[in-house]
Amino acid sequence: MELAVVLASGGMDSCVVTAIARRSHRVALLHISYGQRTERRELKAFSEIADYYQAEHRLVISMQHLATIGGSSLTDPSIPVTRANFRAGGIPTSYVPFRNANLLSAAVSWAETLKACALYIGAVEEDSSGYPDCRREFYDAFESVIAKGTRHSGIRIDTPVIGLSKREIVLKGIELHAPFHLTWSCYQREDVACGICDSCALRLRGFQQAGVPDPLPYAERPDYTAA
Repeated sequence: MELAVVLASGGMDSCVVTAIARRSHRVALLHISYGQRTERRELKAFSEIADYYQAEHRLVISMQHLATIGGSSLTDPSIPVTRANFRAGGIPTSYVPFRNANLLSAAVSWAETLKACALYIGAVEEDSSGYPDCRREFYDAFESVIAKGTRHSGIRIDTPVIGLSKREIVLKGIELHAPFHLTWSCYQREDVACGICDSCALRLRGFQQAGVPDPLPYAERPDYTAA
């Protein structure tokens, strides 16, 4: 089997993507901390998921410059994490400016070093919070950058859940026995998930619409099925 690098945040989407990648590749899991509010809890989730999948390689990188740059409620404590509102338009405060380009650059460097054939990322376009760097056209453009800027230029970017809703991701994870109990999605708490930030709301709605209980503890657990 060829080797693939998986960007693994510790959340449910990247966990399911890891399960998908393992069906056809050996996996190297990459986690990047960037000064986000739940940095320690996400790292714990990543480590446990890497153990669960017996990752052949694992690497943790710090990108604290993203916190220094700021501009996001995930990295700047002076910007409140907004309560989820599925009817709100525009890009939410949790968007980290050009974050995924930074993450991909590091992942491509490691993939080239490992001679990996692919880079997997758990971006979700249809059911995301409106982030511009979660669209497939962004990853198509980045693949062109890889082809022009690397020695090992055959690295492709796989986004296997990009067109799925959270409900479909939950069902895919169950099909693949993904360890949802090890994951963490909350944007603002590390003890129990808040249940009301964008990430918690999207996750909870996915589980509720799938008719499957979410194994994580929540401070609040609103019914999002009609949202």
